[in-house]
Amino acid sequence: MFQKTIVLFLFINLQFSFAQQPEKPSAVEIYNQIQKLNFLGSVLYVAAHPDDENTRLISFLSNETKARTGYLSLTRGDGGQNLIGPQLRELLGVIRTQELLEARKVDGGEQFFSRANDFGYSKNPDETLEIWDKDKVLADVIWAVRKFQPDVIINRFDHRSPGTTHGHHTASAMLSVESFSLSNNPKIHPEQLKFVQTWQPKRQFFNASWWFYGSQEKFDAADKSKMIAIQTGVYYPEIGKSNQEIAALSRSRHQSQGFGSTGSRGVDTEYIELINGEKVNSSIFEGIDTTWNRVANGKSIGIFINTIITKYDFTNPSASIADLVKAYQMIENLKEEHWKPLKLEALKKIISACSGLYLEVSTAQQEMTPESLLQLHLEAINRTAVPMQLESVTTLPEQKKTLLNSTLDLNDSRKLDLKLQLPQDIKYTQPYWLEEEATVGMYAVSNQENIGVPDIIREVKVIFNVKINGVLIPFERTVIYKYNDPVKGEMYNYLDIVPEVTTSITEKVMLFTSEKTKTIAVKVKAGKDDLNGKVHLDVPKSWKVSPKEITFSLERKGMVQTAYFEVTPPENSEEAVIKSIAMVNGQVFDKEQTSIEYPHITKQQVLLPAEAKCIRMNLDTSGTSVAYIMGAGDDVPESLEQMGYKVTILQPEEITRQRLENFDAVITGIRAYNTVQSLANKQSILFDFVKSGKNMIVQYNTAGQMVTDHIAPYTLKISTDRVTDENAKVTFIAPNHPVLNTPNKITAADFEGWTQEQGLYYPNVYDKAFTPIISAHDKGESAKEGALLIAPYGKGYYIYTGLSFFRELPAGVPGAFRLLANMIELKQTVQDQNKKSKN
Repeated sequence: MFQKTIVLFLFINLQFSFAQQPEKPSAVEIYNQIQKLNFLGSVLYVAAHPDDENTRLISFLSNETKARTGYLSLTRGDGGQNLIGPQLRELLGVIRTQELLEARKVDGGEQFFSRANDFGYSKNPDETLEIWDKDKVLADVIWAVRKFQPDVIINRFDHRSPGTTHGHHTASAMLSVESFSLSNNPKIHPEQLKFVQTWQPKRQFFNASWWFYGSQEKFDAADKSKMIAIQTGVYYPEIGKSNQEIAALSRSRHQSQGFGSTGSRGVDTEYIELINGEKVNSSIFEGIDTTWNRVANGKSIGIFINTIITKYDFTNPSASIADLVKAYQMIENLKEEHWKPLKLEALKKIISACSGLYLEVSTAQQEMTPESLLQLHLEAINRTAVPMQLESVTTLPEQKKTLLNSTLDLNDSRKLDLKLQLPQDIKYTQPYWLEEEATVGMYAVSNQENIGVPDIIREVKVIFNVKINGVLIPFERTVIYKYNDPVKGEMYNYLDIVPEVTTSITEKVMLFTSEKTKTIAVKVKAGKDDLNGKVHLDVPKSWKVSPKEITFSLERKGMVQTAYFEVTPPENSEEAVIKSIAMVNGQVFDKEQTSIEYPHITKQQVLLPAEAKCIRMNLDTSGTSVAYIMGAGDDVPESLEQMGYKVTILQPEEITRQRLENFDAVITGIRAYNTVQSLANKQSILFDFVKSGKNMIVQYNTAGQMVTDHIAPYTLKISTDRVTDENAKVTFIAPNHPVLNTPNKITAADFEGWTQEQGLYYPNVYDKAFTPIISAHDKGESAKEGALLIAPYGKGYYIYTGLSFFRELPAGVPGAFRLLANMIELKQTVQDQNKKSKN
């Protein structure tokens, strides 16, 4: 017989690429879901970003303790870097949101967020809370506490140590501590009490670790008398994995951050320190009733569920259905409003799993527009002998009920086709937190009930109303798009509601270095069949566009037509945001559709304003041929082409002496020496390229975990130095250096308008052959001189820069273009100067 320490894991999700693949739990997993029915305790883990969470502790609390365990990440990780693609800012936040949701499926936790926008690295919590809007983020933390009702809160970071870690980290702990008592005060954010009640957690902890002490050795030697030790190194023989291995699988979901983890085994101890609430000796739930006794009239439910656990037959889970349905009735009769809906939802999943009850609603179309008639295919099958009847189905959002009264006999699949009329006012499918205009530090979410909801809110659903042993139980299913891939087999995506037409300006940044007219291409995509309309560009008065509008006609949904406009810039320097707007039957459509598809997350649709930035600026270049070696992924090559350079993306295996002869400069993408292992064997070739009289520009890499210690022909050590204030004053410490003077004169104005940060991971140890070009620093810090280092090597120049060109160029910052042009053409400029001096 299996022991009662068997835990719930949703490992079935790990073998599929798509998160919406239906769950098909095993008998072991079902058993553990039943066990969790009898634990009424909850823990909320609080930190700042995706990947901050301690997955070992979350997994242990959810699966071993069987507590309801949530992770509140104040941000969605929008300000970080992306190791798997070019998406940054809000699109990266969408990716990391999905990665967190996948991680929680592995470790058994739940996921929540605040409206805080990850604006990038912050060195202290004061700056963080000023940019975030402290009052709003604190309100969101209080909302999360009131809604989740945790008995225990655990902070990842120490609220008492500002300045020792990322400002977001400390700020998350400070806000969590502040919320501990405020969440129970009805005078604090009373507007929330329309939807939730006040709540007082019993205690709050800080999750200490060696990281806060600088090393494992220092932590081992530290006084832990005020801490509680939790032994999380549990081994689960029924699945052949340790808790640490589960945690590693969870953490490995964070692929955009390169956090693939190797699981460990054996003894593992987590330490937590009490910072608020009632003292404990060993267990975080000490003195807290985590049984059904905490719910009025709940004692008998706990006793009954315990009987179900005792009688559970692993060879025949369906034998528990009758008692599970009875438990469902007992809980449904309660007046309590917190644990009741949570446990009813859990029971639905358990009953469905025990019976093999397969309920699915699919459509042959992945995208549909408002007011469309949607064809739905429903399937219901009961794979046990337990009597069931599909009484009716209710389609949402129209709330239309269709009576069926169809008996679900053993293994007899019932299929039904229905039509669903989508309403005119149905919302487009997209991350709800991107619907309203955001600030640098905050997303705007007007609907209080939506704040903290982790995922896209999908409206098109079907409720299967099934009678089991005479009890009517509603099972809700979201409409999916299902298809067969000839290689991968059965594939799933969700149904997306899309605009009738979307447009996109193909170049997101257009440089105009003279008054010469340029052609701008606009792609028009149909969201439905037989679409006719007109598209035009909305530009400032000082810019001229021809023609005024272009007619489009698209016969089939998904078809794309490209419209070409001639745009003439003004005489003087100017930046402008231009928008592409489509008109169909008098209705305005101004959104661009972006799809994010990676195999480890659910496909995402994002709708953002269809716009681009046009820049009239003075920029001198010579049309140099550039080889670009991609690293973690960025859009710099596209920007280089806008500057007039001929760019070739060079694969590592193509780096040969003969191949490089065709180029004047080589540029490595961001974090190339962190991510491209084969570069370690190409350094001598690259250095010889420089020695021959060419330029090599290396963009930022992070300290540690580099593929080689010799990224430069001279000593160069990367540090964690950075300048996070994008408006920090820049001092030219080598004002006469050609890189600041030719072919473009660089002034302080070229560092205005930078976004998110000035630079990151500057070298702090380097050979005297390097000339530091600029200096800057954040408030209260010493000057940092490693942002741009240039060293002659042979006849050429090796350049290392931590300046955030990968952010500034796609954002259309003129000074970034001008400085990069000077770096690319430095060799040529120096040679020209030498020729002039000889003449």
